[in-house]
Amino acid sequence: MFSPYIISLASIGVIGPRIRSLGFPVEALGMRQGRPDPISFMRLAWRLWQIKPDVVHTWLYHAHLLGGLAARLARVPVVIWGVRSADFLLPDTAWATKLTFFLCARLSSWLPDVVLYNSNKGAVFHKASGYKESCRLVVTNGIDLEKFRPDEQARLDVRKELGISAEVPLIGLIGRYDPLKNHEGFIQAAGYLHQSMPEVHFLMAGQDVDWSNLTLKSMLEDAKLTECCHLLGCRNDIPRLIAALDLASLASLSEAFPNVLLEAMACGVPCVSTNAGDAALILGDDDWIVPVGDMVGLAGKWLAFFRLSDDERRLIANKGRCRVMDKFEIGVVVRYFETIYLDAATGKIKPGK
Repeated sequence: MFSPYIISLASIGVIGPRIRSLGFPVEALGMRQGRPDPISFMRLAWRLWQIKPDVVHTWLYHAHLLGGLAARLARVPVVIWGVRSADFLLPDTAWATKLTFFLCARLSSWLPDVVLYNSNKGAVFHKASGYKESCRLVVTNGIDLEKFRPDEQARLDVRKELGISAEVPLIGLIGRYDPLKNHEGFIQAAGYLHQSMPEVHFLMAGQDVDWSNLTLKSMLEDAKLTECCHLLGCRNDIPRLIAALDLASLASLSEAFPNVLLEAMACGVPCVSTNAGDAALILGDDDWIVPVGDMVGLAGKWLAFFRLSDDERRLIANKGRCRVMDKFEIGVVVRYFETIYLDAATGKIKPGK
């Protein structure tokens, strides 16, 4: 029914070969970050003219701007912007990103036919930033329940790798090193909990989250947590790491729809999170949500969780996985996308509707 064709503005990256292995065409234009490239832009428009897609679906702001304009030049019938962020703008955000973001806001009244958000928080933020309201849709992220599932053997294997026993309480934060992910706050909360429960260990994994990150290393040394904290860096076995946790946590200052909470819940791992993005919607339980920036509160929730009985913890874990199965299973989300694409291609979605 659908014939995807993937064009990357830059390189095919890590994901490109995986998409190709599924039998879908992938090509890259080789654009360089922060450098306008009119020739590559015209190549993009020409390729779209040759391919003649029914729908162009762009992802992230530079692709919204360049891909949307190229699609209009190529007379593509429908343009959809896929927006996957919320309040991400910081003082040190690159000027080119800020400019692109605000250009997209100005052009959102006519360039896309649909602005498709993955979070309610993102939709609200972009509306306040000038994005057109009348062509807004929200479809949340989905999770592969075969990939992310409870795995007792993974729990034992990861703990053996870390050099800790199965009985040691383990809290994890999975995410790249980024100011908005607030690793500093997570370490602060870990320091607070360490005073009451020195037996708890902490696991962090993601891009630049390793011992070569001198900022992280210094924060852990200052908090006297080096002996109970494990920095694993970039890993390709995230489902396995998550399944080894007793508790997954998010300390973020800003999110849109944090997938890691879905992944943990699917693995049968309870979660505690700051109220960033749609975290409260994902968890469906305000008992385990704290205000953004409240690291004392985050540590307090951790402590409250570990004071629960084993049966109470299992109940939370089972409820979380059932919630993901009911509302966020990947097949359900795929069907939403299929409906949107079909409606757009057959004229049921009109510009501005």
